[in-house]
Amino acid sequence: MDALILARMQFAANITFHILFPTISIALGWVLLFFRWRWLRTHTGPDAAHARGWLDAYRFWTKVFALTFALGVVSGITMSFQFGTNWPGFMEKAGNVAGPLLGYEVLTAFFLEAGFLGVMLFGHGKVSERVHLMSTFMVAFGTSLSAFWILALNSWMQTPAGHEVVNGEFHVVSWLAVVFNPSFPYRFAHVMLAAALTGAFLLVGLSAWQVLRGVGQRSAPRVLRVGLTLAALAIPVQIVVGDMHGLNTLKHQPAKIAAVEGVWETERGAPLLLFAIPDAAQRRNHFEIAIPKLASLILTHEMDGEIRGMNDFPDAHPPPLPMFFAFRIMVGVGMLMLATSWLGLWLYRRTRWQPGRLPQPLLWLFAGMTFSGWVATVAGWYVTEIGRQPFIVYGLVRTADVVSTVPPAMVGLTLVLYVALYLALIVAYVAVLKYMAEKPEEVLQTEAVERAATPVGASTAPIVEGGHA
Repeated sequence: MDALILARMQFAANITFHILFPTISIALGWVLLFFRWRWLRTHTGPDAAHARGWLDAYRFWTKVFALTFALGVVSGITMSFQFGTNWPGFMEKAGNVAGPLLGYEVLTAFFLEAGFLGVMLFGHGKVSERVHLMSTFMVAFGTSLSAFWILALNSWMQTPAGHEVVNGEFHVVSWLAVVFNPSFPYRFAHVMLAAALTGAFLLVGLSAWQVLRGVGQRSAPRVLRVGLTLAALAIPVQIVVGDMHGLNTLKHQPAKIAAVEGVWETERGAPLLLFAIPDAAQRRNHFEIAIPKLASLILTHEMDGEIRGMNDFPDAHPPPLPMFFAFRIMVGVGMLMLATSWLGLWLYRRTRWQPGRLPQPLLWLFAGMTFSGWVATVAGWYVTEIGRQPFIVYGLVRTADVVSTVPPAMVGLTLVLYVALYLALIVAYVAVLKYMAEKPEEVLQTEAVERAATPVGASTAPIVEGGHA
């Protein structure tokens, strides 16, 4: 393979690993704020003993958040280095746009997260309840603000606006137009809802596992209820937002839609392909299973709506095979999420929120879907990123024109090392989550010992620095 393919594979490996963790931390930040608020609302009332479960939930899931946040930070730094090592031409041409947006993310979101993370993790009992609640809010807000800046840059690369090109370099004419480019509102909403669903099914899956193992009696029932409710509410909204995002993509990136739907020739009343094997060499599909006119109805909201085919974009459309299947994986997992969350919430309510009365197969289904959000998110992200090819700035700069001149052997070696390391870290992350879910008492007891050993008023600055590093 040449350096271009290897560099793309390496960046894909990095971003695949990295995106797993922000999707969880974005959702968990706001869920932790909810747990904290529920504890403050109920711990002094007549149900003070019952309210202890909210505090248990907060403390346990704070540990999960800390673990997830650490891996997200480390993998994000590695990914940012690749702009210089693998794609120097991109920064030479678009650095005036990309540099400030990445800088804003660090100066606002990351500093906000890092500044208050230590207080959120180690400040309970050392600062007032109001300050601790505010710190949790700041961390949650920081995770969302980080996504805002990163998605602003990514959306600009998909639908560039607010710039002018001078001597081959992009210069900003309007930062408002750059940030709020045509696809940004839809992409930002789509990703935030994907994060909510990923976090929701992590809550559901780990809580169901605890019920199956007979542990976490005080917190697991309410966490399961929160997760199912969040998923049941978010998935219908995601369907609507996804439809709006599709209409926007059809308008601004018709070649991407053509590849997703396997449409080669421009046609009206295009069928929806439930299954096919797109063949880029022969420029046709094999083994088609189609529903007449449904693709046009979904994408244009008209039975005879026109969808442009890939043959209208010679040498300027993405590879159809990965696009076709990645999109269907994303949609298929989304439909499974819809059915699982609605059925689960209905059955759970009928038990009067007693998880032990739920059918065992349903609990196993919940546990099996713990990381289903990862599958849908990665598939959707592949549709977004592969769908921009062969451009790195859509329609303006080709990916092949900005790749590094590093020898292919060196890129291939680092690719192998990255993948090996990432696989080991994923296995370790899942193993630690499994251990924490099965031993929640040990996790909470460890925190109690740490708090008891730290005098009130003692400085936690070294801990905060360590977490930031």
